Amino acid sequence: MNQGSSMTDALRPLLRRTLMIGLATLLVACSATRPPAPVEDRSAGRAVRPVADVPKAATAASAPASAPVEVKPGSYVVKPGDTLMRIALENGQGWRDIARWNGIENPNLIEVGQVLRVAPPDGPAVAAKPVTAPKLDAKPLPGAASAAASAAASASAPTTPPPAPLPKEADDDIPWGWPAAGPVISAFDEARSKGLGIGGRAGDPVLAAADGRVVYAGSGLRGYGNLVIVKHNATYLTAYAHNQTLLVKEDQAVRKGQKIAEMGNTDAERVQLHFEIRRQGKPIDPARLLPSR
Repeated sequence: MNQGSSMTDALRPLLRRTLMIGLATLLVACSATRPPAPVEDRSAGRAVRPVADVPKAATAASAPASAPVEVKPGSYVVKPGDTLMRIALENGQGWRDIARWNGIENPNLIEVGQVLRVAPPDGPAVAAKPVTAPKLDAKPLPGAASAAASAAASASAPTTPPPAPLPKEADDDIPWGWPAAGPVISAFDEARSKGLGIGGRAGDPVLAAADGRVVYAGSGLRGYGNLVIVKHNATYLTAYAHNQTLLVKEDQAVRKGQKIAEMGNTDAERVQLHFEIRRQGKPIDPARLLPSR
């Protein structure tokens, strides 16, 4: 027994050393395979990700749109699809007058957003420059069959002054006459037609409804065909559409009852005269101004 105990006591240091070496080896292996803990921001209480993982800042919002252009009375801002002739008709002016007031040499070169004077200048007019006639393939005129009809109400309310007040004798005192002898085949309707449709046969005379000056004669506004526009004063103009033949030229003075065209069906399904009266560029019902017959 004494000899066995002595042997056991001798082996104990060796066994202890072997056990410690094995434990140390195990600890080293564990520490080599364990993933490193994330570095923590103690002040914020959250893990800090690598810079590469942080999402980029959102793109700054685009700058706010510029403030709308202030449009003064007697001015107009060009919109997409506009032509100088359309602008002139919608504002009750001749296109050559608008070109002269704005110093426009080529009426085909107007830009969206451009501000144009559409009323006679108060001061000295812009020096006249040669004006090249516009191309005839102008874009369609929104308003040949549909436009605002609010002017019809204003025409019946004499207490409401027009946008540009004018002397009474130059405003409404016009002795109107019928532009054709045929029957009315379509009435004024704010949703369908901005004038009267007057029937007839090809070649029937189309007459000036009042004294005035021709401010347009051509076929540059699709939907109107061969068209004559007569300006009677600073407030009123008349339009005569779908003619087969035009008998007057621009800037020509005409008298009430003068033959200015021959009835036809250009840009129309049948022979007819489409007749408009516009007050300050806004279409009104011609039947309210034409004499009874």
